[in-house]
Amino acid sequence: MAGARQEAGRGTRFLYFPVKAVLYILFGWALTSMTAWALGSLLLRRLRLRLDRLEESVLGFIAGAPCLSALIFVLCSCHLVYKGVLLFIAAASIALALKSRPCTPPEPPPSSSPLRWKVIFGGVFGAFSVLYFFNALAPETSPDGASYHIPIASLFYRAHGFVPVPWNMFGNLSLGIELIFMMAFAFGRHSAAAMVHLSFLLTLPWMMLAFGRRWGFPTAGAAAGLMVFASPVLGIDGTSAYNDVALAAVVFGTYYFLTLWDGERSIHLLIPAGLLAGFAFATKYTGVVAVPYALLYVAWKTRHSRADMLRATMAVGLCAFAMIAPWLLKNWLLVQNPVAPFANNIFPNPYFHISAEQDVREYLKTYGLETFRSLPMELAVRGQRLSGVFGPLFLLAPLALLALRTAVGRGVLLAALVFASTYFTNVGARFLIPVLPFLSIALALALASVPGLSIILVLAHALSSWPSLMGVYCSQYAWRLQGIPIKGAFRRPSEDAYLGRTWPPYLVDRMLEAQVGPADKVFSFGSIAESYTSRRVLVNTQAASNEVLGDMLYTAMFNDFQPNKIVDFRFAERKVQRVRVIQTATLPKEQWSVAEFRVFDHGRELSRGSGWRLKASPNPWDVQLAFDNALVTRWRSWEHARPGMFMEVDFGELTSVDEVRLQTSENPGIRLRLEGLGDQPVETTRTDSLDFRRDATQELKRRGVGFILIESSTYDSEAFFQHAPKWGLKEVARQGETRLYRIE
Repeated sequence: MAGARQEAGRGTRFLYFPVKAVLYILFGWALTSMTAWALGSLLLRRLRLRLDRLEESVLGFIAGAPCLSALIFVLCSCHLVYKGVLLFIAAASIALALKSRPCTPPEPPPSSSPLRWKVIFGGVFGAFSVLYFFNALAPETSPDGASYHIPIASLFYRAHGFVPVPWNMFGNLSLGIELIFMMAFAFGRHSAAAMVHLSFLLTLPWMMLAFGRRWGFPTAGAAAGLMVFASPVLGIDGTSAYNDVALAAVVFGTYYFLTLWDGERSIHLLIPAGLLAGFAFATKYTGVVAVPYALLYVAWKTRHSRADMLRATMAVGLCAFAMIAPWLLKNWLLVQNPVAPFANNIFPNPYFHISAEQDVREYLKTYGLETFRSLPMELAVRGQRLSGVFGPLFLLAPLALLALRTAVGRGVLLAALVFASTYFTNVGARFLIPVLPFLSIALALALASVPGLSIILVLAHALSSWPSLMGVYCSQYAWRLQGIPIKGAFRRPSEDAYLGRTWPPYLVDRMLEAQVGPADKVFSFGSIAESYTSRRVLVNTQAASNEVLGDMLYTAMFNDFQPNKIVDFRFAERKVQRVRVIQTATLPKEQWSVAEFRVFDHGRELSRGSGWRLKASPNPWDVQLAFDNALVTRWRSWEHARPGMFMEVDFGELTSVDEVRLQTSENPGIRLRLEGLGDQPVETTRTDSLDFRRDATQELKRRGVGFILIESSTYDSEAFFQHAPKWGLKEVARQGETRLYRIE
């Protein structure tokens, strides 16, 4: 009997802890979503807007998102992000919203959908809601969600507010949605954040339905809402801790309020329109087009009255500015670039290299596609190269042009064109998600002229978008949902066991937690999913300081990186206060680098005194690397070579000099002259290679890096796997093809 009770107790504990985890997730999700709705409802009601019950519900949540995000921004700035504070804000907001009087319904009331469309909308929405709910509730394993959306939110939460993140470019983007994730994360951790994104996905089709009802085409609104809701890329994105579906809901909300204003001309409607337009930028940089769109929209509509135009544009502009300015100011104060990690050529700073930005931009423009002719098929049915698929229905997208016959059709097509204008900066499928609501409404309007066609196409779209049927047409590697993970959602087995069995990156995170101290740093050549570790991982490509560390290791790995070339300027002895070496060639694919900059007088190297003033252009922040007597380090331009680049030593007083010697790697095409002293240097090249392996790791250690993480996919990983002792490394743990080394 005792044994039976013991077994029963074990079973109870087995059920209790997973259920408790799920309840925390649901609580974090519900609390955050309800707080956003409450804040938005209070705003709309205070503005005395005329909205029906459906509009107030969906627009309340969308309008409340920027309010909640801005409120958390203030808390982060004051380092007041604590559970108690968040609970108080949530309780107060929800209580006030429940006590306030609802919005007055419009007259006449919006048109209603036919019964058959109510059934179709409810059935399709219900089926996909179940699919999406369990996927969002399951442990969060999305690529970007696990690698930066949640890690950045959790970092700020642990710090109770904003902290500088110079080692990770993603920590310096506009993070409006991530701040909302942070609130959910505080109570329900990772999955609660993903479920907040699900709230935007669940809201979007209802908002489109409400839009159709408001403007007299409820059938097309319902059809368009389901086209969007069932689209596979929205399903996987909207159930992950991403921000693309949220951006789509925000920009469509902007459009919704603008059209309401156009119909009623109440200045109050421009307040939520402006807030949402600015919040589009706070959600994702590409959303910035919402601001000029909103400004031009109201300017055009009021073009016949200068006073009305000024009043309307000021209302939109000031509200948008209130959402944008805090992010610009934060980045300006922390990393000297208001739109970090981009525009580094306009805002030079020591945190992000121009070359890294250029490389990323070039890749994102094509994703390796040789021609854009394959874009329609990749986006609609294949889904592998561009990380997502919209569904075969959208091969009919050109038919949306038939909607130009109506005023509403022309409006949504123009909006689609505006929000698609940034697409070719990143051709990934999810960067078209904000366009989809507008395109779907136009397509639904075009199809409405053929009775029954919309029903057939919507149902076919829903069936073809169900996970078990997608394998018929899309790539097996397309980013998409795989089914309904009921066991994972209910933590049966526990989240730790589930992730350990199904998602290898989780084991790497746990390895870091076990082997690396809280104050230690880990260098990695490749990005890892950091959402389940609090350890600081310095990824080679994510910040300038990380690239400098990687460059040291590359110097030890590759002969071409080693300083085997000596460039010698010899001249008659001169007394000078400074010497400047200038680069004169234009080389679109090359960078200028200098490992050591040495100055001599009659064969004696001048000691580097405290009075020396070192300069370099570009990248003045790393100039000391060329004067540190360490051949494994080097100053680099970190941008393509162009005339006028220079390195300079100011001695602080007149000094006798007759030779300037640069030690550098092979830089094909680089042309140097010594300003005022010589244009024809003598160049010599070493043919033997030096062993810099231990020197490189010791340089990392001097910079506070205690560990190196090497994956088998790292280029030339065998150089570490086979010769770790020669690097001064000791393997301390491994998970699969990933090894963790401690620098001895």
